[in-house]
Amino acid sequence: MGFDVGLVPYNPDGWGPPEVAAAPPSLGGGSSSVPFAPFSRSDKLGRIADWTRNPPGPGARRREAEKERARRDRHWQQNRRTHHQFNRGGPSSSSAKPSVDIQPEWSVKEQIPFSSFSKLSFAVADQPEDLLVCGAVEYYDRTYDRVTPRAERRLERFKSRNFFKVTTTDDPVIRRLAENDTATVFANDTILAALMCAPRSVQSWDIVIQRVGNKLFFDKRDGSQLDLLTVNETAQEALPEAKEDINSAHSLAVEATYVNQNFSQQVLLRNGEKVTFDEPNPFATEGEEAASVAYRYRRWKLDEETSLVARCEVHAVSVDLRGERQFLTLNALNEFDPKVTGVDWRKKLETQRGAVLATELKNNANKLARWTAQALLAGADMMKLGYVSRLHPRDQYNHSILSVIGYKPRDFAAQINLNTANMWGIVKSIVDVCMKLGEGKYVLVKDPVKPQVRLYEVPNDAFENDYVEEPLPEEEQVRPFSEDVDASAKEMDAAAEAEATGTTAGAEKSGDVAAV
Repeated sequence: MGFDVGLVPYNPDGWGPPEVAAAPPSLGGGSSSVPFAPFSRSDKLGRIADWTRNPPGPGARRREAEKERARRDRHWQQNRRTHHQFNRGGPSSSSAKPSVDIQPEWSVKEQIPFSSFSKLSFAVADQPEDLLVCGAVEYYDRTYDRVTPRAERRLERFKSRNFFKVTTTDDPVIRRLAENDTATVFANDTILAALMCAPRSVQSWDIVIQRVGNKLFFDKRDGSQLDLLTVNETAQEALPEAKEDINSAHSLAVEATYVNQNFSQQVLLRNGEKVTFDEPNPFATEGEEAASVAYRYRRWKLDEETSLVARCEVHAVSVDLRGERQFLTLNALNEFDPKVTGVDWRKKLETQRGAVLATELKNNANKLARWTAQALLAGADMMKLGYVSRLHPRDQYNHSILSVIGYKPRDFAAQINLNTANMWGIVKSIVDVCMKLGEGKYVLVKDPVKPQVRLYEVPNDAFENDYVEEPLPEEEQVRPFSEDVDASAKEMDAAAEAEATGTTAGAEKSGDVAAV
């Protein structure tokens, strides 16, 4: 039998029960399946229907709602990160363009995600073999170790000294070593450091690889991004895109390279005393003044059949307390606007030096890792980091040295989590991939957006003088520092105008950043 609900009275005059309700059958002695409990007027009855408030709902429904809300939050955060990366390196950003124009006739040979690099490890001999040392260096001036923001030093300009950024195959010493079958792989410290620290890079870069017989040559193009120092490459906030902005990524890169070169020459004892080596500077002509640099041509054994020779740079020498000579590398970090980084060096360097370094490690992780890798490759005993700041945030031509701090390369590498076994594992994996290729020319390109590199096979005449590429628009071409002081002063405040008395001149040398 079904469930009998009893008599339900009908109200023809409106909604709800009639004014005179019919008596339940159970009260009249009849049987009813609906129980009746007597109640008084003082008894409280629960709500039958209330559309004015939300029902509490079961616990399972609440948990499902919380899960859905958490899922939406994760989705929003992911979209926000993707949008941020797109804005920093997306197709609409000039900094997101590939460092080299990808031609339609190029074919992709390999595509390697950075995630695969993190698992690599290779143990290479700690002490490589020194084949030859060329050039001449000056002694480091220890008085710069006592420079503070309250006793800062103006950064000088060294227009007469020439800096050479010669690629591997243009190096006469490398050519000589290759002809003598000294090794099977040839490179320089700048190229190797870019490979070793590739997972930390954000901006696009490229390396030209030539397979000739059983040998590999790792090169860079003329005017390559590897010749410029990045600024705030790994920062969360994107830099302005307009190249005419003095704080754009490109303008800051040119300024940082200029500052770095001048700093490396200023902190030396310029008393005429130099340390010479086996051969003179292989790139300087007779009567030409070269910057203080020594080139160490070093050989590492990768396996029984493969060895690598690299040209590595040191910039100065010093004498320790035991009277032993030490090799130094000299590099400068540059502050352009404290409002961007949130840390004012002039206020924090003396009292919160660790916070300043931590901010630089966050904003310039790739650059600091490359400098450390280059110091390790060169066998430097000490790496000196200078903190150089603009005299005024709107004056990109005049700077001051606020502090110089020294680190042992291995200790600093451990501090920034730079694993030498992983660095060499990346190099070894790239060498193994290229050794399987046929003879020809290839280019390894860091994707401008995604954390990966692609290896392209390119024509043999690619990147040569007769290889024609579409020229860059005028607004995207590199502009040297202006000779016109008045033009630069227009962008400065009144305080900066009093300080800006000169600007950087561009030297007519291929290695001078002012001529880029």
